[in-house]
Amino acid sequence: MSKRFLIVKGVISLIVFSFGIYTIQLIAQDNKKTSSVETSEFRYVTNEAFGFGEKLEYKVGYKFVTAGTGYFQILPDPIEISGRKCYDIRFQVRSLESLEWLYKVRDTYRTVVDVHGIFPWLFEQHIREGNYKRDFTASFDQRKNFAHTELRGKKKKIKVEPYIHDIVSAFFYVRTLNLSAMPKDTVFYLRNFYNDSSYSLGVKILGRQTVEVEAGKFRCIVVQPLVVEGGLFKSEGEILIWLTDDDRKIPVKVGTKIIIGFVGAELVKYSGIRGPVNAKIK
Repeated sequence: MSKRFLIVKGVISLIVFSFGIYTIQLIAQDNKKTSSVETSEFRYVTNEAFGFGEKLEYKVGYKFVTAGTGYFQILPDPIEISGRKCYDIRFQVRSLESLEWLYKVRDTYRTVVDVHGIFPWLFEQHIREGNYKRDFTASFDQRKNFAHTELRGKKKKIKVEPYIHDIVSAFFYVRTLNLSAMPKDTVFYLRNFYNDSSYSLGVKILGRQTVEVEAGKFRCIVVQPLVVEGGLFKSEGEILIWLTDDDRKIPVKVGTKIIIGFVGAELVKYSGIRGPVNAKIK
């Protein structure tokens, strides 16, 4: 297998791999609040981080080579599932057309997240990587705590924990948490649902750092997922994620070590942000 092929495959996989490993439900009871306008049927989570119409755009690359693009987007209009108002969130990773003769990637994820409780009702994963194809769906019954899944025509009904997350919805839940109040070396634990099981791992707060990317210069919180052998994800080395050190917690940069070196994803552009990005310096 050529070195160039490994570079392209590695950098295109980075966003899914790195964000996926981080995007798992944090079991933090002190961050759950009850709203006077909500019924007691579900939790209420205060959210100042994101809203309808947000879009975050990224480039992924190895050293000075850009190999692909990715984005998170919350569609501008709400949808309703099971009588609840929801965010319709999309995540996509694509290889550059000029490199598709080496390795073509068209990966799309969708999660439908409860606006008030920040938990998913529906998850879809559509993977197109080279000759590999995967279509997976999970419909979450958050009242009876079941996941109804379908993969390659096979359907399953699986008992799950209350407020179980998929690998994308959990990322948005984590953004609602007060990470800025967590001191250096804090470790918290996460869970998510994938295929037919729940998985756990820890995330460590490494400290604060200022980074500059195409979208600007930002003060950031640096976090490191602590990968457990036998879990959902594995890595050749540490994964670092830079989130804006403010109420938005926008992922500005992701980096990880692969077999051929260090690859990264960086924020290029953002729009539809819920409020000011106070961590931006310029």
